[in-house]
Amino acid sequence: MPKGYIIGHITVKDPEAYRTYVDRDTPILKKLGGRFVVRGGQSQVVEGTAHDRHVVIEFPSYAAALAAYNDPEYQEVAAIRHGSADSVILVVEGAE
Repeated sequence: MPKGYIIGHITVKDPEAYRTYVDRDTPILKKLGGRFVVRGGQSQVVEGTAHDRHVVIEFPSYAAALAAYNDPEYQEVAAIRHGSADSVILVVEGAE
């Protein structure tokens, strides 16, 4: 079964509030089976345009990734991100 991923492209507008989001979302997503593969770090846009920050979280399956994103505890914390950053979030099925 292919793995699932939550992929985020983010531009932070309020660093202090965004830090609170990161501190609170990490244990929730790990508890739900997530493993952070990419989180911030160096990046360079070589074609097109993109947000400033990129995050990839791996889950055992697409269903697990979608369930984690929709988890009520995570959604409560996601409200902090909504107010502190512009973001595009995708849930994607990996290749086998």
